[in-house]
Amino acid sequence: MCDGRRRLLKVFTFILIVICSTFTLLSVSHAKENNGGGLVYVIPIENEVEKGLEAFLTRATEKAEQEGADHIIFEIDTPGGAVAAAEQIGELMQNLETETTSFIVNRALSAGSYIALNTDNIYMKPHATMGASGVINQDGTAADKKAQSAWLSAMKSAAESKGRDPLYAAAMADPSIDLPEYAAEEGKYLTLGPESAAEVGYSNGTVEDRTELLGALGLSNATVAEEDMTISEQIARFITNPVVVPILLSIASLGLVVELFSPGFGIPGIMGALALILFFYGHMVAGLAGMEALVLLILGVGLVIAELFLPGGIAGLLGIGAIIASLIMSGQDIGHMAMSISIAFIVTIIASIILFKTMGGDKGFFRRMILTDQTSTELGYVSSENRLDLIGLEGRTLTPLRPSGSALLGDERLDVVTEGGFIEKDQLVKVVKVEGARVVVREVK
Repeated sequence: MCDGRRRLLKVFTFILIVICSTFTLLSVSHAKENNGGGLVYVIPIENEVEKGLEAFLTRATEKAEQEGADHIIFEIDTPGGAVAAAEQIGELMQNLETETTSFIVNRALSAGSYIALNTDNIYMKPHATMGASGVINQDGTAADKKAQSAWLSAMKSAAESKGRDPLYAAAMADPSIDLPEYAAEEGKYLTLGPESAAEVGYSNGTVEDRTELLGALGLSNATVAEEDMTISEQIARFITNPVVVPILLSIASLGLVVELFSPGFGIPGIMGALALILFFYGHMVAGLAGMEALVLLILGVGLVIAELFLPGGIAGLLGIGAIIASLIMSGQDIGHMAMSISIAFIVTIIASIILFKTMGGDKGFFRRMILTDQTSTELGYVSSENRLDLIGLEGRTLTPLRPSGSALLGDERLDVVTEGGFIEKDQLVKVVKVEGARVVVREVK
């Protein structure tokens, strides 16, 4: 048990040390110089829209305004993503004092179209598209009416805020609006190409590349600064992806479970610890997890360690609850985090059953917790003295046997029992069977 406690203490100590070490990386930032004068900042909006992208755009736009940028261009190529993150990004763009332009280089679908509508200008490449902005759940089904209504209102407000006709923004999110002239008859979401977008006043023009765009904006002589994601932000975007989160948590739980079945501390434990560290590091960089989540995690780990030395199980339950609470607090969506934790929990249970059946309970940490010693007769253990030497010995009853009583056998007074009948006092008897402490006698005629 002591070795098991030491190993678990090593596991959790390792987790805490690496978390604290990697947390110091959060202060690292990516900086670039500009040459002054007219300054244009180019910021990419690529892949799925999520909280990691929001964190990057917040940092990049703050830097652009601090350095006195005259214009900010967002180069957009995204299939959409999380509505909550898109709404935060839209609010961010609405609050910018610098003029903004969306340059749709490929597609600005779903949440991407909402982001574009929140900028002052929209330009598109000849093959680019924008629209198809219906709210879809993670399982591919349509969102409930409340969520759809809120999103429809947000799309229309974004268009109106920049002087655009809200009808087409609404048609992007509401398939009941009939616009057959733009291949969006009733039942279909509106998707605009460069020509149709320009026709409805959503696109300011179609350009081939960034150079042509700068000319259209009258910024041909401006200094262009490209703001790219730091390695930390790229990691954060990957880790906070809704598909990656349950995988990371499953790896973390599997690694720690396998480690419990393994002697010493090895690769499974390290993988589990690193998966948990990556989860919190990525969510902290993305701005999803704060210090309170990290403190709660450390408190939970401490309580689990304390459970090894305290009776009752209360500390362990509180520790597990604190760890789960810290995970939920770090997620962008409570429902998604609950589902991710449930997936990891199910995977852990299945893995534990398989490992227990294949490796047994005499491996690793469980070897210290499960009692495997047996007090069998084969190993020399007996529960009482077996008096087989009494069989065949004769003596006299000292008391009536009804059917039990006392008899003098040799020079010993013993408690005996008959085979079921009655024997009077001072009768000759013979031992016919011994079963542990039970001595069976029969009257001798």
